[in-house]
Amino acid sequence: MKFKTKMMSAAAGVAMLAGAQASAQITVAYFLEWPMPFEYAKQMGTYEEALGMDINWVAFESGVKMSAAMAGGDVQLSVSQGLPPFVVATSAGQDLQILDVAVSYADNDNCVVRSELEIDASNASELAGKKVAVPLGTAAHYGFLSQMNYFGVDVGSMDVVDMDPPDGAAAIAQGAIDMFCGWGGSLRRALEYGNVLLTGDEKTELGILVFDVTSGPADWVAENGDIVSKFLKVTADANAMWADEANQATMLPLIAKDAGMSEEDTMATISTFTFPTVDEQLSEAWLGGNAQSFMKGVADVFVNAGSIDGALDSYEDAVNTGPLADAAGM
Repeated sequence: MKFKTKMMSAAAGVAMLAGAQASAQITVAYFLEWPMPFEYAKQMGTYEEALGMDINWVAFESGVKMSAAMAGGDVQLSVSQGLPPFVVATSAGQDLQILDVAVSYADNDNCVVRSELEIDASNASELAGKKVAVPLGTAAHYGFLSQMNYFGVDVGSMDVVDMDPPDGAAAIAQGAIDMFCGWGGSLRRALEYGNVLLTGDEKTELGILVFDVTSGPADWVAENGDIVSKFLKVTADANAMWADEANQATMLPLIAKDAGMSEEDTMATISTFTFPTVDEQLSEAWLGGNAQSFMKGVADVFVNAGSIDGALDSYEDAVNTGPLADAAGM
């Protein structure tokens, strides 16, 4: 009996050790060709040091795919998930939470019309019947719908193709589509073949905001609040470090390496980004209330376009500022 008891204890110990080892790693989603200060900390191993665990960093093509991975339990945190895909997922019942504002980038998410069409803001109505590549359910999709609504173009009259930005950029280069909608390096490549209808400032003036968030499954966040706070603290510190121009020469090479871009393209892209401070994020202008109201507006746009079945009555529960507030005190 004693031998059996010892064997059972050993087995239990092995099982506990295996569980501890399994929990000593999290998977975090991010985007390539989307340079951000957190990638300096990622390259330096700062997150692993702060969290005391390994991190499996996985690159995704869209925020929609991030939602799917979080739903399946394969991803615990998503850095820079677009707000619209987050809204689409939560509107459908997925229990996700916004944990911080990763980046604001009105000039780095847009639609590009092929130059040969000679279509701009003055004659945007000529887009009726044209073929457009849009990654559905993303920030680019929301921006596309909002711009077409502003210009009075019936989206139903267009040939809308669901296409990730890299594929859309290739398609506009080949002349296979009339308009591209996307972000980052893909947008930069698409601009070689066409023009935008509205600038970032013009979109912002119209209330077409463009920002990404760090998100995670609500259940996992509730069980791992300390891990989340430490993660957000590292991100905030990296943002603060980048905000001091004296540090940018040191940080840029590692950010470029991690983003899979040249230093020149990295600087050109990141210069159009804004990284709100923790205090700004916790204010009414962002997670203190405005983001929740904005999410409702985004959901309503998708509902009116027939892209989702319905919106939530409120998106208050989709924002959890607790870990970020704790990070501010670290």
